[in-house]
Amino acid sequence: MTATTSDVDRFKAAAANAAAALVEDGLIVGLGSGSTASLVVSILGRRVAEGLRIIGISTSQQTQREARSLGIPLSTLAEHEHIDITIDGADEVDVGGLHLLKGLGGALLREKIIACSSEQMIVVIDETKLVDRLGRGPVAVEVAPFGWHTTAGRLQSLGASLVRRTTREGRPFITDGGHYILDCAFGPINDPERLQRQLDGTIGVVEHGLFLGMASRVIVGGSQGVRVLQSTRAIRCGSATLRGGGDDQ
Repeated sequence: MTATTSDVDRFKAAAANAAAALVEDGLIVGLGSGSTASLVVSILGRRVAEGLRIIGISTSQQTQREARSLGIPLSTLAEHEHIDITIDGADEVDVGGLHLLKGLGGALLREKIIACSSEQMIVVIDETKLVDRLGRGPVAVEVAPFGWHTTAGRLQSLGASLVRRTTREGRPFITDGGHYILDCAFGPINDPERLQRQLDGTIGVVEHGLFLGMASRVIVGGSQGVRVLQSTRAIRCGSATLRGGGDDQ
C-alpha cells in the first residue's frame, strides 16, 4: 500500500521523536536541515525550555533561524571543533550500506562539514527514503559559479544528465556558501565509491550529495513503527571516526 502524505508525516514525527530522545544533557549537537530534521529541532527546543542543556551547531541559515527562535543556544565550529552527535535527514538511504544521498535542501556542504566533525551522525527518515541503490533521484553537486558551464561539461562527461537548480522565481539557486547547485541524474548508482572519487576529482565541484559510510545509525519511521539500522563498520572522515554499513536492531 502506498503511503499517503499524512502517513509520511506520521512516520517522520515518530522517527524524529526517537532521534531527539538520544540527546542528553551537556552535549554539543549538530542540527540538521530539511523537514524531518526540523521536527527534531522543534522537539529539542521544547526540551531546552524544560531545562535540557545543549549547544547546537546548525547546518544551514534556515536551521539557525529556527533554533534561535526556539531558544536553543548556538555556537560555531570555530568554538567547538568536536560535535558529540549530529541529527540530520536524508533524501535516500541505501539499506545495504547505509550510504546516503543528500542535498535537495541545498545545505549539503555545511551538512557534510558538520557530519565529519561529529562523533555520531544519526540519520532520521521515513521508510519511503529507503532504496536498494542510490540514484532514484539526482545527485546534488555544489559548484563554484565561476566557469560553472565548464564544470557542467565535466560532469556530463561522467554520464550526468543535469540542470542548474533554480528558485521558484526562476533565478539561480544560491547556497549559503554562495555557490550554484547542479542536479545530476546518473540513474541507479552501481558503484557509489567510484562516482564519489570522480566527483571529488572534478575541477569546479565544491561538494556533492553522496554521504558514503557516514551514518552511525539510521532511524526509520514506518508503517510498522520505528526501527533502527545500526552501522557495523567504522571509517575515517576528517578527524572524526564515523561508521557505515547496517544491521537492523
